[in-house]
Amino acid sequence: MTSQPPSPPSQPEQPAADVPTCYRHPDRETWVRCQRCDRPICPDCMRDAAVGFQCPECVAEGNRGIRQARSAFGGSVVRTPVVTYAILVINLLVFGAQYLTGERVTGEFAMWPAGVAVGDQYYRLITAAFLHGGVMHILFNSWALYAVGPYLERAFGHVRYTALYLLSALGGSVLGLWFDPLNQPTVGASGAVFGLFGAVFVVGRRLNIDVRGIGLVIVLNLVFTFLLSGISWTGHIGGLITGSLLAAALAHAPSRNRALWQVLAIAGAVVLLAVLVMVRVSAITGAV
Repeated sequence: MTSQPPSPPSQPEQPAADVPTCYRHPDRETWVRCQRCDRPICPDCMRDAAVGFQCPECVAEGNRGIRQARSAFGGSVVRTPVVTYAILVINLLVFGAQYLTGERVTGEFAMWPAGVAVGDQYYRLITAAFLHGGVMHILFNSWALYAVGPYLERAFGHVRYTALYLLSALGGSVLGLWFDPLNQPTVGASGAVFGLFGAVFVVGRRLNIDVRGIGLVIVLNLVFTFLLSGISWTGHIGGLITGSLLAAALAHAPSRNRALWQVLAIAGAVVLLAVLVMVRVSAITGAV
């Protein structure tokens, strides 16, 4: 019988080292930790930082402490004046539709006091601002919009600028509803453009910029408004008043809770114009 060498003593089992897992994905092993909170994060949760990586929560927390850039009067920063360009394109497309359909589009969407009051066609108060009476008419309004629109859109931001443009157009139509003959149709973006002229003047004064140039433009256009025939003075004056007053409210809103004050100013303008429309419509329908 042969003798067997003694077996070596058994070694105790070594516990496996703890492998960290992502705090957001516990099934994923990782050796990377967030530089701010030191929690383990997997590749899907890594966000580049100045040094190393951070987790999504720490990145979001850091962004909340960064003050976002704003326009001169509280709107978002505008790099491309897309609203101005969109209005220009819409005006050109509608003018093309007017040309192709003759009087059909013009008759359906022009501002016409009797149509608004008797026919309950309130849309005419806005749609008329996208119609034009001829090539020179749309060329002038397009040039004016291209000249001053981007400046105001960058000053107020997309949303405030859109409100300024549309309410200026509406203000011109509302004055026409009050003082134009009931069967007189009017078209054109001139009310909105005059509102933008007034807004440029107001903004320039607010920022202590020389406003003599835009002041001269406004005066000359007002002279032409009353000297030349076939021009709606109500649209021009109504748009100028509305745009100037609304721009003043937006530009002079208190810095504290500025956005709230500006929303209230825009809402107040909408309510006031709506009341003026309802009062005038009631007067017209009561007299018919």
